[in-house]
Amino acid sequence: MYKQMMKLFLLVLVTASSSWVSAADTIKVGVLHSLSGTMAISETTLKDTILMMVKEQNAAGGLLGKQLEAVVVDPASNWPLFAEKARELIAKEKVDVMFGCWTSVSRKSVLPVVEELNGLLFYPVQYEGEESSKNVFYTGAAPNQQAIPAVDYLMNDIGAQRWVLAGTDYVYPR
Repeated sequence: MYKQMMKLFLLVLVTASSSWVSAADTIKVGVLHSLSGTMAISETTLKDTILMMVKEQNAAGGLLGKQLEAVVVDPASNWPLFAEKARELIAKEKVDVMFGCWTSVSRKSVLPVVEELNGLLFYPVQYEGEESSKNVFYTGAAPNQQAIPAVDYLMNDIGAQRWVLAGTDYVYPR
């Protein structure tokens, strides 16, 4: 997954217009993952992965002749705070791209900000589908890529006639 995300990231930056990438000496990469609160246990690993990617890419000479600069914020597992932190990253910090969010509700909180300010978000987790934005790369599986094949397998290969799909009470399981 790391190598695929890196290739996609590089492809986006290389094919983007020169006006999209900032004229500064660095390419700013926003990291919008919770470092505190209930989601920190999941999202801290993603933050660490992005920081590792930035370090490795810089050691390899950077990108487009520039070094990458990570700008890390902590939305603290607070869904409305995700939108505020996304606005801060795009408007104040002037990041060129953001990697972030874990839950669908955090992504849905950030989406209007990213679209309004014409930012770019890489969303790394499976999601419910039925959403598309020119400002978001959805890199996780949608139900037709994950849940439906599992149900087909249960029915056709295992012969299950009854089963339960359990989920917590938030956007994706509904």
